Amino acid sequence: MTDIFIKSFNRPFYLDRCIASIKKFVSGDFRINILDDGTPESYLDKIREKYPDVKILLSDNYPKKIKAIEENLRSGKSVNGFEIPTKFWYENVKKGSEYVIVTEDDVWFTQPVNVDNLSQQAKKFNINLIKLGWLGNESERNDLIIDSISDDLESAQPKGLLFFSKRLMQAFFYNQYKFFTILYKLGRVDNLTQRKYWALNSILMGFFNKEYWLEIWEGMDGKVDEKRQLINASLYYRQNKSNPSFISKLKLESMKTTFQSSATNSYHEYGFDFDVNRFNHLINEAWLNNEFDAMENFPRDFSLDYFRRFVSDKINFPEFEKWANQFRKQYENMGCNTE
Repeated sequence: MTDIFIKSFNRPFYLDRCIASIKKFVSGDFRINILDDGTPESYLDKIREKYPDVKILLSDNYPKKIKAIEENLRSGKSVNGFEIPTKFWYENVKKGSEYVIVTEDDVWFTQPVNVDNLSQQAKKFNINLIKLGWLGNESERNDLIIDSISDDLESAQPKGLLFFSKRLMQAFFYNQYKFFTILYKLGRVDNLTQRKYWALNSILMGFFNKEYWLEIWEGMDGKVDEKRQLINASLYYRQNKSNPSFISKLKLESMKTTFQSSATNSYHEYGFDFDVNRFNHLINEAWLNNEFDAMENFPRDFSLDYFRRFVSDKINFPEFEKWANQFRKQYENMGCNTE
């Protein structure tokens, strides 16, 4: 049995797509668990009706987040997207299966994946992370030692990374005592070096040995501290780097995500006249009323023209297009394929 955990917040139209893609492409013995932090009950009831075998768990913050959404719709007050239920996620994954997939509501499968086969190979080769998707970014292959493991898997051993004690890894990522600055001046690192440590992690698209996922998310304290995650991953990997298959990946990318949507404004405020919470509400209501098809344009993301049909008379759509273009550009600059 493999537990698939989906972290969700107030985008049931994407959550529906995510679950439908699992039903379509994932095979083997698995169960789906939704870790929800504030999706209104009427939307969750529809998810329950469509997918009665899916388990929905609510965070301790759920009532507070529901009130925040209602206040946003009444007054436009922003929903605080920085209140993250990391403890809720951690505690539920901790109770999960030996191997887990932990993803989010705006991610979906695009190719067949058999979780029983992945579990067997993970045990055989002592794999702690199998990357199922990488945002179309193939540039990191230059920093990896790639070897074929099987018909569908290849090892992805990072090369050229620096590994220190816990104290020095903290100094390295947070530039404590000017440690990173000193390494920079010595020519040991550059402005892209820290980004290369993402070879050790996958927030959205990983098939994990549960213990490795728990190590990475240890000490998050209610926020997604990506540097802390990379420190934790580095310390764990340092003890296991003699294993060339510790980090592996599918030969064929099998998951995608959106580059034109966000759960709240908190992480993507670009200065445009666009309220993502209002946008999500309009699409949510259309989805609830069976007007919005969660699988439109699948396996690609929803088309902008399709979104336009439901919101153009209620929001400034050109501003949304500018916002979405800025969102995509942010990831394209890192080498991702946003098409």
